Amino acid sequence: MVRRLVVVGASLAGLRAVEAARRAGFDGEVVLVGDEAHLPYDRPPLSKAYLADETPSEPWFRTADHLRDELGVTLMLGTPASGLDAERQVLRVGDAEVRYDALVIATGATARRWPGTEELGGVHPLRTLDDARSVRAALDAGARTVVVGAGFIGSEVAAGARKRGLDVTIVEALDVPLSRSVGTEIGEACTQLHREQGTDLRCGVTVTGFEERDGAVTAVRLSDGSTVAADLVVVGIGVIPNTGWLAGSGVRLHERDGGIVCDESLWTGVPGVYAAGDVMHWPNPLFDGEVMRLEHWTTAAEQGACAARNAIEPGRDEALSTVPYFWSDWYDHRIQFVGIPRADEVRVVSAEQDDDRFLALYRRGDRLVGVLSVDRPTQIMKYRRLIVNRASWTEALEFAGVSTQQAVTR
Repeated sequence: MVRRLVVVGASLAGLRAVEAARRAGFDGEVVLVGDEAHLPYDRPPLSKAYLADETPSEPWFRTADHLRDELGVTLMLGTPASGLDAERQVLRVGDAEVRYDALVIATGATARRWPGTEELGGVHPLRTLDDARSVRAALDAGARTVVVGAGFIGSEVAAGARKRGLDVTIVEALDVPLSRSVGTEIGEACTQLHREQGTDLRCGVTVTGFEERDGAVTAVRLSDGSTVAADLVVVGIGVIPNTGWLAGSGVRLHERDGGIVCDESLWTGVPGVYAAGDVMHWPNPLFDGEVMRLEHWTTAAEQGACAARNAIEPGRDEALSTVPYFWSDWYDHRIQFVGIPRADEVRVVSAEQDDDRFLALYRRGDRLVGVLSVDRPTQIMKYRRLIVNRASWTEALEFAGVSTQQAVTR
């Protein structure tokens, strides 16, 4: 019988795990472990409102009083997990040992740093609240900004810089930004959003080094021989799942990125141990068991809740079947995506002349598997329901109100 639930990872997935356990009637002890000293906080605003708003609010999810008094949580913050003894059912936190009956791992991921810049002032990732505070302070001071990587986070940083009227350069190794995540033609459409706002987007080039003075960055050297002056460099080159502490635990790790490998119910294969959030891979039943590791807010919330329900009720084995969803704010535009981008065909089915708004559908086989929209917020969730219902390509085109001849292949 589960009497003590331990959740390691005090971010969105971890918090939702705690809340779901209590909603399910679990009245045992709940311990929430987090490596940061901060209370659980919301990450998407860190690259959006926190950088753009004149007086941003702190992105806390819950107060300490709410966690302790309303949810009955014992907080262990400021020290990372250091090991797992699955046979003894013990989580090591620093030098301490925490016994569990059920464990949910939601330790997330760490932003990749540019090698050799750990001590170089002005060079930052953007993953944590402390990262966001450092980046915002530099923007407030009028920093000449270089963003390495034209992904969604990097693009949001660029938008925050341009809102202040600052010079900003994005350096992207790919010839077309986001081509691997949304497709080449849609990536080109996103590129146009940057250029319309005066952002210097340089594609097909890489960073070869940094110039510095007194321990702080002053410029970025590029593979085409050019140099870009910089007081602030934000590195957005991906993340690494936080699983090093699981070495020797018996928890299976993915050979490519070290993320935790789970089944449909988010079980790790180790008795009583489940995982949630962007630390883990799982086969999504809605897409025929395709194995996914997602870094999306909505998916993390769903996974945290599902993992907790299964953890506190052994044998429940609830499978998580979901349509991924994410959004990104660039300048005055809202980009939204539902589903998965790996497709046989991408078609723009709605676009206005001299207008950045458009809607694109993604086909795999004869099925709608993804939809991307720019500034069409009322439509995107309607298409998400189509994907949930496994709508055919013909049904999707009919819903969009276009014929095969009218839709433009991208």
